[in-house]
Amino acid sequence: MTTKTLSYYNQNAQSFSDSTLNVDMSALYAEFLPLIPKHGHILDAGCGSARDAMYFKQQGFTVSAFDASENIAKLASNYLQQAVEVKTFQQLNCTNKYDGIWCCASLLHVPKVELPQVFLKLQNALKPNGVLYVSFKYGDTERVHNGREFTDLNEDGLTALITHHTELKILKQWQSVDQRPERESEVWLNALLTRSELINE
Repeated sequence: MTTKTLSYYNQNAQSFSDSTLNVDMSALYAEFLPLIPKHGHILDAGCGSARDAMYFKQQGFTVSAFDASENIAKLASNYLQQAVEVKTFQQLNCTNKYDGIWCCASLLHVPKVELPQVFLKLQNALKPNGVLYVSFKYGDTERVHNGREFTDLNEDGLTALITHHTELKILKQWQSVDQRPERESEVWLNALLTRSELINE
């Protein structure tokens, strides 16, 4: 995440958190959670308000979470009632740790040139057969909007990225509309990926 984008989130932490906390994500949970073992360990990567981490926790999953914004992580820690780490995707360094990784509207702030390396880190952090959920605003450009930098992806862009740079396998890709009021015209690309057991360590 660029300094500019990080500054935006640190300065607007409370209003951003408030605006996303009550968004209905049930349709996305219904795609992801059935693929995670009961009581499995889920990482909410770029957790924002910790809305999703809290839901996973309430469903009996073990949850870890991080966010790049110190101010947002502080709010998320209070809400989740557990520590939320302050770190970026580029600082994720673990192996075979998570049954599922949830990257909801968070990877879209990673510059396109850094996405291959970040997807490798996510792949390594997953257990064999672990599942990764990602979402991006739909498109194929890098752009600045309201003081934040975005990397937009469509199906072809994501497929190329995964195929050329990782051993992850795409289980499913689909489009959805934004669930926030006044944002219905915004389209999102969603995808579920898995780490194949055949990966050579």
